[in-house]
Amino acid sequence: MKQGTGTAASVGAMASALASLSCCLPLGFAAALGAASVSAFAERLRPWLLALSIALIVLGFWQQRRAKQCAAKRTALSAVLLWCAVAVVLGMVLFPQQVAGFLADGFSGAWK
Repeated sequence: MKQGTGTAASVGAMASALASLSCCLPLGFAAALGAASVSAFAERLRPWLLALSIALIVLGFWQQRRAKQCAAKRTALSAVLLWCAVAVVLGMVLFPQQVAGFLADGFSGAWK
């Protein structure tokens, strides 16, 4: 049985951190009604999604440590993804409005 190297936990942490922003991303006029209901639902889940992100990052570091103890091969990709997940989640926890504004500005041209 192959031990995990933290890649799945890293990707999961980033996905749940970005999911906590789903209330703030511009989704276009056609999806406004659906987005309104999703954003109300996601806003209530935001603390839980961020907690899940942090738990998944801890799991990723634990899996990498365990892989090192078991002499399993650790890939550079898993380490890079784990540290990217740390950066994304820290950004979401410390600066949620700035990240939402940055994403909204970046995606605003895609919906015109």
